[in-house]
Amino acid sequence: MTDPRDENGPKRTVQGRLVKVLRHRRDERGMSLEPHTARCVREGEVHELVTTDHTETAPGSRIDRVGFLGFAELTCGGVIDRDDPVWIGERLVGRVLGFDSCHFPNHYNILIHVPSPLTGTELGLRPELPVRFGSGEAGT
Repeated sequence: MTDPRDENGPKRTVQGRLVKVLRHRRDERGMSLEPHTARCVREGEVHELVTTDHTETAPGSRIDRVGFLGFAELTCGGVIDRDDPVWIGERLVGRVLGFDSCHFPNHYNILIHVPSPLTGTELGLRPELPVRFGSGEAGT
């Protein structure tokens, strides 16, 4: 049987820009991890970026401890995968843990694993900063 990790080939970096910075956090948010490890996204979509220190990846895992970074508008479509690095500006923020779709089709909550939940204001974020998913290097 083929290991599913061997099925992934090269892909483009999904890029966007912050359109709104958020500054709140929750300890009992109750998000639910989607069973999908990847999501296709389109140019022009706006999605919410949420940090968490949770590590569970089982479908339906409850995600409570979160910090809200903000909303990003995508400037190109592509595929965002679990474990993709997430860059904002020149900073590696963390890696994609998964997705919560409680607000879909309006937007996905893209859950980003970090050591401790952070907010957009704590990171000094501002509108128009570039956002990248899947690139291993800043600026690419």
